[in-house]
Amino acid sequence: MQIDPNDHNPQLIYQLMTSVIVPRPIAWVSTLSRDGVLNLAPFSFFNGITSKPPLLSIAVSRRRGIRKDTAHNASSTGQFVVNVVTEPHLDKMVETSADHPPDVDEFASVGLTPIDSVVVKPPRVAEAPVQLECLTQQIVEISPGIVDLVIGEVVMFHLSDELPVDDDLRVSAAALRPIGRLGADEYTTLGDIKRVVRPTPG
Repeated sequence: MQIDPNDHNPQLIYQLMTSVIVPRPIAWVSTLSRDGVLNLAPFSFFNGITSKPPLLSIAVSRRRGIRKDTAHNASSTGQFVVNVVTEPHLDKMVETSADHPPDVDEFASVGLTPIDSVVVKPPRVAEAPVQLECLTQQIVEISPGIVDLVIGEVVMFHLSDELPVDDDLRVSAAALRPIGRLGADEYTTLGDIKRVVRPTPG
């Protein structure tokens, strides 16, 4: 089968992409509006970019051409927090994916605990074992009116004291128990973890 994206509705291409680009990490992004309203929403077109400086990117699709609260807040305040989604909080994360008016505090609506950040103003999700405080470095409008690509610099990492971290700052994936996004309404856990060492020259 060959599929030419020009022959299909963009929504069908979205379904195709999200079912083959898998699994995807989930950025559970907390922001704060200029009016002081908390916002929390998940995004799975998300990944790291580089470690020096520590940059990450989140693609935030617009809704009928209008920026979502996450991109709007990250732009207007220049700050956000990425909270890592793990198995115990899958259901609450999905609840926060619903479309809410800008004046709705998703922390309160789903029963999560906001805790103060150290560098930025948006709070962290207390229940998340990893939280990344970020400063907005750039927002690139991709395909005008379609997607905002939010690029942020991590200015503070928070790791739960219960997470095993080795001397090289590697976190145990098995202990973290992250959730991955698949297509449609499907998610995945890590399952089997296989260690394969890269070959060295010579």
